[in-house]
Amino acid sequence: MNITLTVNGETRSVGAPETTSLLEVLRNHLGLMGTRYGCGLEQCGCCMVLVDDQPAYACTRELGSVAGRKVATVEGLGTQAKPHPLQQAFLDEQAGQCGYCLSGILMSAKALLDRNPNPSRVEIVAALDKHLCRCGAHQRILRAVERAAATLRGGRPA
Repeated sequence: MNITLTVNGETRSVGAPETTSLLEVLRNHLGLMGTRYGCGLEQCGCCMVLVDDQPAYACTRELGSVAGRKVATVEGLGTQAKPHPLQQAFLDEQAGQCGYCLSGILMSAKALLDRNPNPSRVEIVAALDKHLCRCGAHQRILRAVERAAATLRGGRPA
């Protein structure tokens, strides 16, 4: 069965059963390796993508549930030549060590900043609460989101 969806602004048709996980489709059918497999149980957030601008776990989301919808992955944020302000802020703050969890964190942070360009530290913590990072980079991650918010608002990063 062919299912059509929009991934990072590009209409894609995937020949896979509608019960196939979105994560499997992104990685194995579309070659988008930024979205990670962590736990497979919606417990770690490594697989977080945006579906119609809302954070969604790709590990348990079935392909059929995103037919005709808009999916955004970390590959759609920016480029190496022109990173998204979130990506640049994470680099500037050295907000990742191993980086395994960062694609999911970046997508949740993007959803937060899209709906609230001036989040408080408490709101950032709440938006990222679904994510498990074992490296201990939490404070740098929070500072990076604050920095990106300031940049996106046209202010100076902290």
